Amino acid sequence: MKKNKPFITLVGAGPGDPDLITRKGIKAIMDADVILYDALVNAELLDYAKPSCVKIYVGKRAERLSTSQDYINKLLVDYALTHGHVVRLKGGDPFVFGRGGEELDYARQFNIDTAVVPGISSSVGLTALQQIPLTYRGISESFWVITGATSDGKLSNDLLTAVHTNATVVLLMGYAKLPEIVALYQQQGRGDLPIAVIQNGSLPTERIALGSINTILEEVEQNLIAVPAILVLGEVVRKHASFQRVMQQAQLLAV
Repeated sequence: MKKNKPFITLVGAGPGDPDLITRKGIKAIMDADVILYDALVNAELLDYAKPSCVKIYVGKRAERLSTSQDYINKLLVDYALTHGHVVRLKGGDPFVFGRGGEELDYARQFNIDTAVVPGISSSVGLTALQQIPLTYRGISESFWVITGATSDGKLSNDLLTAVHTNATVVLLMGYAKLPEIVALYQQQGRGDLPIAVIQNGSLPTERIALGSINTILEEVEQNLIAVPAILVLGEVVRKHASFQRVMQQAQLLAV
């Protein structure tokens, strides 16, 4: 059988629910000769692949054994050259902390044609599903999306600036740093700032903890929150339907 021309497509799979991928993303999966997929990709999406498609797990998870980015880059190019169309299937959007740009840079060194199919980032998708508006007239004029920790395991310097803003701040890959983030905001006198922590957003196993900077550590413990989770900080969190009830319960327990 004739080998297809080398081609790499980065596809955003969305935040978890398989219904939240785009039609164009599904078409790319159906056409793929090889799929390299991440840990946060819903396995149901692989059912769209043709029987001959080679499916390779290249998951990357914080604090767990994961595939190195350099190795993933090499796999992309090697399989494109030997098999044809390679789909790099990523949770969320390929260009929002998905290292999609790095993968394209590597592929271009080998003159391999590429394409990108955007996906719904958890930063906007999960907040919308929880009916937390990232912007709201008179409350938040913008939103910032920041990594919770840099490659060396430290808090992002951008967070040191974000702690002073009235904008909504969404932290991805930041749950492990929650105690440090709480301490940072408390040091700046922002202990009353609303915060939401959303785990497994868009999935049947979804959980959410709501509170203020001062109460959120207790809330995540009570709600058994774990990774993967995103953090949403800002006055817009008050718009969540359950926020006032949660805060009232916390006040009663504190009396």
